[in-house]
Amino acid sequence: MNGAFSRRAMLGAAGGLGLTAAVGVSGSAAAAAVAGKPGEDIQLHRDGSYAVVPLAKESWTLGVAQARSLPVDLARVDASRAENLKHMIGLIDAAFAFGSGPDLLMFHEFPITGFGAGWTRKDVLKVAIEIPGIETQALSAKARQYGVYLVFGSYARDPAWPGHALSITTIIGPDGAILARDWKARNIKGAFGGEIELYTTTIYDVLDRYVEMYGRDAVVPVVRTPIGNLATSSVQREPELFRAMAIKGAEVILRTATGGFSQGDVAMTSLYNGVYTAVANNAISPGSPFFEDTNAGNSAIYGPDGEVLSIAKSPNETLVQTRIPIGAFRARHRQPTLHPQLYLDVLNGYTPRYPPNLFQDYVPTDMKDAGRYLRDKGVWK
Repeated sequence: MNGAFSRRAMLGAAGGLGLTAAVGVSGSAAAAAVAGKPGEDIQLHRDGSYAVVPLAKESWTLGVAQARSLPVDLARVDASRAENLKHMIGLIDAAFAFGSGPDLLMFHEFPITGFGAGWTRKDVLKVAIEIPGIETQALSAKARQYGVYLVFGSYARDPAWPGHALSITTIIGPDGAILARDWKARNIKGAFGGEIELYTTTIYDVLDRYVEMYGRDAVVPVVRTPIGNLATSSVQREPELFRAMAIKGAEVILRTATGGFSQGDVAMTSLYNGVYTAVANNAISPGSPFFEDTNAGNSAIYGPDGEVLSIAKSPNETLVQTRIPIGAFRARHRQPTLHPQLYLDVLNGYTPRYPPNLFQDYVPTDMKDAGRYLRDKGVWK
């Protein structure tokens, strides 16, 4: 048993961040997926179908909570983080105040920690949560209370990645179990004129080590649940990523944002892949260190033809909901139609502006340090 195999198996058993559960898959099958060699644990069907587990119901309600985003107060971290969590739980209760409520309720990228102006990596690690931890225990109790799937993003820290500030999207099942802890796939680089860059660690920033630890399948995770195949992401404007999710069987793609997003980008995720896509953005946030209404609102759910099924009617805190007829959808749905023989050689020959693995040996301390560190790392002229 080589070192990579051993370490990945150990982390899988420990439930390390980055692993996504396949609900309904046997323990031995799940273990095999974790322990396989990198690249050998991605199993795609050749007939257009994809792996699923049996549905528990023919249709279900998807809810998007458009919530405020307030940064944790660095002078009172525990108390202010608890206040954000309490507010989030209050919105969960509100979603069930009249009627049965949604079957799945998702929040934006940072409902518990927020994000602060000028935060350093040390600051983010101070405000970040652990998964599992106090916050997920409270949310798991709410999931059990209402029998609801909960989805939310957060800054997170992980003992397996000391010193790395992570951005994680978590799925909690209706039994309170954590089903997925999905790392952000990548941050955009070179978008701020080169003076500042984001310093949170994404999969792309430590790609080789991530694959060694968790397997290639975890790079583009899809979780199979009794309400459908779910995938999460806080990435914007990378359609190839969402195409890969759909090829792997994602039926509902849950996208988180904070501070705005492109509506066209989200709509095209649905249109080009024939899937449902939801996006949760922040609401107007009184007390924010930024302008309270900066790029707030427009949380929405899109259907497989790219049509708006439901959208927030204001930038205030609100609940966006629609029914997902998953049974009828699955009966006719297949993987996206594409013709890779036409362009796979182009993709294989493409050189990204920034290579992967740049944070494996050095993690920047703040946005200015990240700008300095990455300034000469780009390979484009």
